[in-house]
Amino acid sequence: MTMNRRRGSEKAWHQPTQQAGFTLIEGMIAAAILAVGLLALAGMQGIALSKNVDASELAQATILNADIMERIKFNRGRALAYNNIDTGNAVTQPLGTQPMARGDYAQWQAVLNNSRMANVRGLVLVTRLDPDPVLNPITLNQFLVQVRINWTATGTGGVARNRTVMFASVLAPE
Repeated sequence: MTMNRRRGSEKAWHQPTQQAGFTLIEGMIAAAILAVGLLALAGMQGIALSKNVDASELAQATILNADIMERIKFNRGRALAYNNIDTGNAVTQPLGTQPMARGDYAQWQAVLNNSRMANVRGLVLVTRLDPDPVLNPITLNQFLVQVRINWTATGTGGVARNRTVMFASVLAPE
């Protein structure tokens, strides 16, 4: 019996061992694939960040456009006082005889200037849809109000782009 044990143990001793684990080449290939994946992920992060900034600026410009549009609607009886407002040119502010429109201009200009958007400028155009509403009462003395905000956005790669958001609405006095 002792001999049988010896023979059995000799067989186990002389068996070739099986290789386990990765070779150096396999490890380098895996590291290269991981590096490419991480670089792609970093690139997507940069794009996502710039798109978030764009979306934030567009939302802010939309809110600011709606703000002045609501102010004009509230003061609809004097809508023409808002015509040709340009926040980049103080000469275009409404006349002193229109205190509400003048105050709306000053507040809108301050909000735009504090918006952190580069080179921001607000413009308002008010056009009477019928030059003589007395002769043509069908138009109901309506006005076309156009509000536009322009600014410079810095996109991916630091490239500056001119951006514009514009609202248009037909306004009829009460």
